[in-house]
Amino acid sequence: MAAKAINQNKITLTEGSIVKNILVFSLPFLMSYFLQTLYGLADLFIAGQFNGAPVISGVSIGSQMMHMFTVIIVGLAMGSSVLIGQATGAKDFSRVARVIGNSFSFFLIFSVFVTLILFFTAPLLVSLVSTPEESVAQTVIYLRICFLGIPFIVFYNVIAAIFRGRGDSRTPMYFVAVACLLNIGLDFVFIGLLKMQAAGAALATVLSQGVSLLIGLFALYKLERNEGFSRKDFKLDSSILGGILKIGFPVAAQDGFVQVSFMIITIIANRRGLEVAAAVGIVEKIITFLFLIPSSMLSAISSIAALNIGAKKPERAKKTLWAGTGITVFIGLFFALVFQFVARPALSLFTSESQVVILGVQYLKSYVFDCTFAAVHFCFNGYFCAVGKSIISFIHNSISIVCIRIPGAYFASKFWPESLYPMGWAAPLGSLLSAIICILVYFYLVKKEKAENKVK
Repeated sequence: MAAKAINQNKITLTEGSIVKNILVFSLPFLMSYFLQTLYGLADLFIAGQFNGAPVISGVSIGSQMMHMFTVIIVGLAMGSSVLIGQATGAKDFSRVARVIGNSFSFFLIFSVFVTLILFFTAPLLVSLVSTPEESVAQTVIYLRICFLGIPFIVFYNVIAAIFRGRGDSRTPMYFVAVACLLNIGLDFVFIGLLKMQAAGAALATVLSQGVSLLIGLFALYKLERNEGFSRKDFKLDSSILGGILKIGFPVAAQDGFVQVSFMIITIIANRRGLEVAAAVGIVEKIITFLFLIPSSMLSAISSIAALNIGAKKPERAKKTLWAGTGITVFIGLFFALVFQFVARPALSLFTSESQVVILGVQYLKSYVFDCTFAAVHFCFNGYFCAVGKSIISFIHNSISIVCIRIPGAYFASKFWPESLYPMGWAAPLGSLLSAIICILVYFYLVKKEKAENKVK
């Protein structure tokens, strides 16, 4: 039965040192996210070594759009991860099997549907983000090739969610490591040797993701082959599917809305010219890299807290939240301060065009403070997912985007057209508002919980 294959050391996340558990469990998350982000960074870096601004802009805009769709997929998969974590913590292994089976069935349908729609609407999507005319062709071909790889992205993230929900954050890291190395090697072949420009970057990414998926499927087969799965586990169950979507859909919607806001900011930048578009694209890649810490902590808190909720240890879940928040805020503040001094050399790694570097430095020096403020609401988002209240994350992010991020970027571009520094503050100030809302809602929920316990 399923219980036999659950390694006991993966349930100790409900016991022992909270800080140690967070660090040990989040490090593989961090490495996985680092390697995934390295895909885009490698594409952009290598494309910049062999091509000019049109290709750089095409790859940066295209990869940003792919990142948007990827985080939506990861958000949906969060529902599976949390349900598996809760069932594992409660040692209900038959439910673990049903959640895994339903996840595969649902995401198979989802991936086919999304791939078809996105492939045929690629030119429309490129025009919607006001891509500079010189980069349109490169962006369209990059996206169409990457869209064909969406099933690989979907099922890799489902498999990763299964392992992480069961307390194993290390195995998915190995899948990504192989894919990342392959992606970098193929980038040099397709972009450098074969001169395939943006198409080469996309093809390298898709092929490496396919390899990662094959490795993941093999590892999952070895793990699950003795657990007594049956066909009925793959039959869609409305209660399980509803649970996955109840948690995953608000996270996906929230992440999608955040990425749409970034795309709107990209549109604002694109309309200011090719050099601004290239500078913003490069900075977005650097920020994505810096956000690996809060992103990995969000996932770690979600998984650990879900296990503890399932094990009937809600107070330990709360302590996990606060410990993770403290660690992440400290690291975010460190990044924000360091990049006040290393912004120029960081930008120079990606391009030798002086004006692009100057504009990028302006944008990065203010935008980088988002690492500090976003650290707070990322950690709270992980906790809210674990307790089944992911809708809170969607609400606070929506408020932040509508009230600060988008209008802030727009008005900054109007009032300070000569500099990108003011526009860079839109995201950090939006995250500050989200952090305040998260903290207020958390204490309201704690107060409500205590009141309900007294009544009982």
